[in-house]
Amino acid sequence: MLFIKRFFQYSLALLGLTTLALAIWIVIFLIRPLPMASETIGMQIPAGASVRAIADQLVASGVLTEPYSFLLVVKLTGSANKLQAGDYAFNTPLQVMGLIDVLKHGTFDQFKLQLTEGKTFADFRQKLAQMPGIRHDTLMLSDQELMQQVSGQNDAPEGWFFPDTYFLDAQSSDLDLYKRAYQKMVQHLNQAWEQRASGLPYRTMYEALIMASIVEKETGVEEERPQIAGVFVNRLRKGMRLQTDPTVIYGMGTRYRGNISKKDLLADTPYNTYTRSGLPPTPIALPGLASIQAALHPANTNALYFVANGQGRHVFTATLEAHNQAVRAYQLKK
Repeated sequence: MLFIKRFFQYSLALLGLTTLALAIWIVIFLIRPLPMASETIGMQIPAGASVRAIADQLVASGVLTEPYSFLLVVKLTGSANKLQAGDYAFNTPLQVMGLIDVLKHGTFDQFKLQLTEGKTFADFRQKLAQMPGIRHDTLMLSDQELMQQVSGQNDAPEGWFFPDTYFLDAQSSDLDLYKRAYQKMVQHLNQAWEQRASGLPYRTMYEALIMASIVEKETGVEEERPQIAGVFVNRLRKGMRLQTDPTVIYGMGTRYRGNISKKDLLADTPYNTYTRSGLPPTPIALPGLASIQAALHPANTNALYFVANGQGRHVFTATLEAHNQAVRAYQLKK
């Protein structure tokens, strides 16, 4: 009898420890973000899929690392018969109860793409091509063919897509996003062009877009952008060359390795504003709204030069002598 009594005592103690360990494991699983394989994961759950099949698919897609914890929580919460088929997109950070809630209600997060100011169209194409969960209908199109589908024109695509945060439903076409970003840029540019300052040295709205892209690449400080634009507008009015490094870098293409030399500044390309007068033939980046506004409302300044001060800003000067002094003070010393 004593043996049986102790056996039951040890069994109860072991059961209690096991239950406690299981409870701790469940709590950790509930509160810890899921270790998803990537920031956004798209998947499609077919009609009639079992809970185990859904769990296995979540593992295969990289949402879960193993199915058993998920299956246990689904069973404990009574959600086994409530998970629905459909197209889903899961974004980090995501906890298991949020995952179950999405699957129960048949709703899904949209795919998100952040198109950043100052990036090039090539960057945009690469980023969108790597986006999961959508249809990539434009991968085999050239830039000109893509623009023909987007705008009906064979324009160069650089600069024509507005930097913003875009959301796409699962299995939507990448062409839809190109069209939305293009139309948004056209809308902002048209509105800004209609409200532009008088006397600007731009013959067309496209030239203003080119200037906005240069301003975008010259400074990340928003309040400096009208001053930068003012310098370049003054140079255009005087027939001076713009002499801006970002255009040279753009013209170098894949030859650019992080630095430009005097040899690069002297090597003529259509984008080298040290060797050629006026604006380059196309934008050199995707400008944001602040740079568009700066290009069309430049500061009223007599400055013709500027130089980086080494602290993220620029020193503006009106004469070559003052500019050379600023270069000696901030650039040669560095």
